[in-house]
Amino acid sequence: MRVCFVSNVVFPFVKGGAEKRIHEIGTRLTNRGHDVTVYGRHFWDGPKEITYEGMTLRAAAPGVDLYNNDGQRSITEAIDFSAHLVPTLRPHINDHDLVVASVFPYFPVLSSKLCTLLTNTPLVTTWHEVWGDYWDDYLGNLAIGGKLIERVTARTPQHPVAVSGITADRLAVIGPDRNAIDVVPNGIGVGQIRNAPLPTDSYRADGQPGFDVLFAGRLIEDKRVDVLLNALDRVAARHDITLGIIGDGPKSDELHAHAKQLDHGDRVTFLGFLDEYEDVLGHMRAARVFASPSTREGFGITYAEAMAADCTVIAANHPSSAADEVLGDAGYLVDPTVDGVAEALDRALAGERPPVNPTERATRFDWDTVAEQAETVYRRAIDRA
Repeated sequence: MRVCFVSNVVFPFVKGGAEKRIHEIGTRLTNRGHDVTVYGRHFWDGPKEITYEGMTLRAAAPGVDLYNNDGQRSITEAIDFSAHLVPTLRPHINDHDLVVASVFPYFPVLSSKLCTLLTNTPLVTTWHEVWGDYWDDYLGNLAIGGKLIERVTARTPQHPVAVSGITADRLAVIGPDRNAIDVVPNGIGVGQIRNAPLPTDSYRADGQPGFDVLFAGRLIEDKRVDVLLNALDRVAARHDITLGIIGDGPKSDELHAHAKQLDHGDRVTFLGFLDEYEDVLGHMRAARVFASPSTREGFGITYAEAMAADCTVIAANHPSSAADEVLGDAGYLVDPTVDGVAEALDRALAGERPPVNPTERATRFDWDTVAEQAETVYRRAIDRA
């Protein structure tokens, strides 16, 4: 196959979940003899077109800031990249057997579709989330614009792929028939996680490196880190434990202040954003429990990573979270309340383990397995074109 990926940002020059997925699948396809080209912004050094780990990287637009002053993804950046994409991709469209476009931020999907018109080249889209009413929280009075472009994108002719069943279900409400949506989960490097170096700058009460309980993620309201802090405070008198919080975000200052008001706030350490991915994995390996009562997860990659690190995972049982799909019976799904999280922490810290071995469950999300699933879907899209 001759596969074309479209993403305004390219891993590892910009690090994020969607671009890492393209990198991991793309490099594995290359190793299997497929030709892979990635169209993105020019964030790498050197010429506009380079070969990187077997893939061709082709710059469609110069590198720019991706976020506005409010910390939100820039709409003008997405439109600008989409405008540059057409004259870059269209002359090469017949060099590719299919185009695979990451959905967010939507506009590049529409440009990709424009490039495939009057050709037999199918467009495959990757849906990490469907926001729906979440646009109201994200954009306020401008939410109608976000909802509109999301619906237009969903109804554009495509071969849709969702990263979870819940995302596929939400997509089917605004666009394609549910039976037409393939599910290919996000992935993890199981071997990389199991071999990540343990932290050397923090220690648990038992003298082992790391923290007893760990959270990793963006510090936003939906992650419910405040609930975790209150639950930790409730059980800390019964367990000699520490909590490490990895991540940054708009709720950071508020959560720091919240922790200082707790009876056991001295047990909490905010590590901020860690530049090195292996440092995050090392903390997961060292932790006994990974807790993230997030109520909005299109997939929940940290749950899979924590299972591979052999943590006891605590996640929220919530209709807007795919945590149940990731964990199955290899973790604890609880109400995203202080009572629910505290009860699960008590059980986990007392040594109770879930019915299914987390490390065994994690293997189904290894990138090798995910790449095989993606390859099957891509071949099917070509055959149906």
